[in-house]
Amino acid sequence: MVDAVFRIIQAGPFVTIQDAGRKGMMRYGLPESGPMDRTSFAIAQAALGNAPNAPAIEISRGGLSLECVSGAVTFAVVGGGFLVQAGAEAASAWQVLTIKAGEKLSIKPGPWGSWTYLAFAGELQATSWLGSVATHSQSGYGGGRLVAGGELVVASAEIRDHRTGPIPCPIWARPRPEVRVVLGPQDRFFDEASITLLLNERFRLTDAYDRMGVRLRGPQLLPKGALSIPSEAIMRGSIQVSGEGTPTVLLADHQTTGGYPKIATIINDDLDGFCQLRSHDYVRFSPITPRYALTLARSRAKAVGIYLERLGGRGGWGLGELFVRLQML
Repeated sequence: MVDAVFRIIQAGPFVTIQDAGRKGMMRYGLPESGPMDRTSFAIAQAALGNAPNAPAIEISRGGLSLECVSGAVTFAVVGGGFLVQAGAEAASAWQVLTIKAGEKLSIKPGPWGSWTYLAFAGELQATSWLGSVATHSQSGYGGGRLVAGGELVVASAEIRDHRTGPIPCPIWARPRPEVRVVLGPQDRFFDEASITLLLNERFRLTDAYDRMGVRLRGPQLLPKGALSIPSEAIMRGSIQVSGEGTPTVLLADHQTTGGYPKIATIINDDLDGFCQLRSHDYVRFSPITPRYALTLARSRAKAVGIYLERLGGRGGWGLGELFVRLQML
């Protein structure tokens, strides 16, 4: 096996190297980072037969263009409705393809989605920071942001022809214009009118959207009374409301603590779909109980586990079984 080497022709904002995330460091003030759409990232790795935590490239709507200057390697592009040009072959995302020296690889935004993942059948070389190559966008620590003129090296690159072809794109991988939330933990700081607005009105994603979070535009959710909340731990998916009543959904690189009230939290099962929404898309919030959220998490974990296992083996999916599995997700 030899290395595959790429020259970076163009890279948009927030095109970074990520692994599955920097686990166990939030207690020290370090965000987990990792992919915005964690399930698409996992599918890209499974489709190639890679380890779940292998490094990959997260691509924003700014796109990415590479030139393979030496070697050859099989790769997967999963997430969103992005458009792929690999040499003379044009395809959509949700594909496993192979590229060789002298060919260019271009990944651009298509009709839907905000993030896609480029994984390789080999070892993408990247700088590790505190045990992970996940890039923290605010500091740049980790594998780092891709910039034009740079170089990417995939060590021990392999051609895995038995894995090439389309990957089923399930309905849950698309953007979610309605997401389920559990109220709290500080919903007590809002009156009934604000809670009603949250759960009955549409909100629009603004251009204030990055890996740390996205600010929403819609009805003001004014907290009642003076706020004096001690800073506390914050989780991905929290809907944090500022003093003037503007909600922000916290995402992969969110701060680890904060003192603004969190009116609700998007459940984990819907967060990847929320991240695939684009600026100016609308979203609604639908309330569920914590008990039901736990039930959903367990059933989703089981179904996704089965899907990834079968995809990783590239075993024979019968059409009927595939349909059932995708609907379970």
